[in-house]
Amino acid sequence: MRFSRQPHQAIMREQFQQQWNNFTRLIRANVGQERFDTWFADATFNGFDGNELTIGLPSHFFFEKYEYDFYNIIIASLRRSFGAGVKLAYEINVINHDDNSKVRIESPEQSPVIYSKVNKQARRAVNPLESQDNLDEGEIDPQLNESLNFQNYCVGESNKLPFTIAEYIANNPNKNDFNPFFLYGDVGVGKTHLIQAIGIRIKEINPASKVLFMPMRQFQNLLAGATIKKEIPGFINWFQQMDALLFDDLQELSFKDGTMNALFPIFNHLHHRGKTLVFTCDRPPVELDGITDRLIDRFKWGVTEKLSRPDASLRKQILHYKASKNGLDLPNEVLDYIAENTAGSVRELEGIVMGILTRSITLNAPISLEMARSVMRNSVKQVKKTINFDMIVDATAEYYNLNPDVIFSKSRVREIADARMVAMFLGNKLTELSLKSIGRKLNRTHTTVMHGIAAVKDRMPFARELTEAVESIEAELRR
Repeated sequence: MRFSRQPHQAIMREQFQQQWNNFTRLIRANVGQERFDTWFADATFNGFDGNELTIGLPSHFFFEKYEYDFYNIIIASLRRSFGAGVKLAYEINVINHDDNSKVRIESPEQSPVIYSKVNKQARRAVNPLESQDNLDEGEIDPQLNESLNFQNYCVGESNKLPFTIAEYIANNPNKNDFNPFFLYGDVGVGKTHLIQAIGIRIKEINPASKVLFMPMRQFQNLLAGATIKKEIPGFINWFQQMDALLFDDLQELSFKDGTMNALFPIFNHLHHRGKTLVFTCDRPPVELDGITDRLIDRFKWGVTEKLSRPDASLRKQILHYKASKNGLDLPNEVLDYIAENTAGSVRELEGIVMGILTRSITLNAPISLEMARSVMRNSVKQVKKTINFDMIVDATAEYYNLNPDVIFSKSRVREIADARMVAMFLGNKLTELSLKSIGRKLNRTHTTVMHGIAAVKDRMPFARELTEAVESIEAELRR
């Protein structure tokens, strides 16, 4: 029985459409509706010849996103929907809605990121349990991201000093002027970028240097493995062979006695030999809880520097750089609006740029001030004033007409004692400091701080003057 060609083509088209629908359904299930709407809703089914699926994309940026961030999901969905041997290709219009400008890109057999990672793992040992002998050149993966270098780091008045120190350390790894370098600051302000840049510069100057970047959580996991295998001496020895050790998120060390006991000899050995030690943390050493005094003391041997949130000028510079990197030209009024209406971290600024880029591509519309406002309404939290303990002491001293220094003194004069307890109470209420940290600042024990806070709470319902003092000082601090 013979079938006409036209019905056969219609059947094939319907089958291909069903396969495409299943392909997109699998991707949606893996990435979630929100990310699917952002990155896959505008992809089109441009053809399938039995061996290769062709997808239409709005821009080359989407192709890079697919290859770098979604490769595994796309390939798995492709194989389940179209078959194991099917290849993938993309068609992209260089000029919107102009098919004459269409270019075709065939997807590589493997994502560039995955290929790089597989090659690194084949060449180098990252786990000290896999390589406890003396390390030769090329046997260790420094775990550095090449894009997090000094050239890509935006510098302004608010971060100029820590940047200068970091660059000096990187250019002079054999000098102990700032060793260890303890860098602290809020989440997303660029701490990881800066210490990675140190490692990259050291490797640029001397490729044979044994440099290792390591999140503290990863260090703990590796130590757990060494403990199970009873190989802790070999584990410690492996780290002691580094030329530069860059630890990220030191706050993860709190109350981890075993990890502290392993880090202590590593620190001592490397520092004694003049090797580079760098740490990042979300708070300065004096405010770290659950870490032994002997380690706290060593963290203060070098230099401690805060990496502040970017000021308005630096925010504008970061926005311009991030936008240019993604092929965006943000109008000055948009740059000014974002910079003036967020006190956000670098990470938050990156999110705003990506939100504007995505919306511009999706709507096929030019970037406008209203578009920026819309993105920020959905992605930027209301900025809350940050209150620190020094501000509390100053405001309390001003209210009681005292010199701030007397609050730190041993004086038991009633008015000074009241001011001290009010500072303890507000420090506990308005900051994230622990009782131990507040006590350190006031040269008191955490038990004394606890009693002081309890005394204020107990007296406030019956002491009108004390209640007025607490409320007035807090109102002034929040203003």
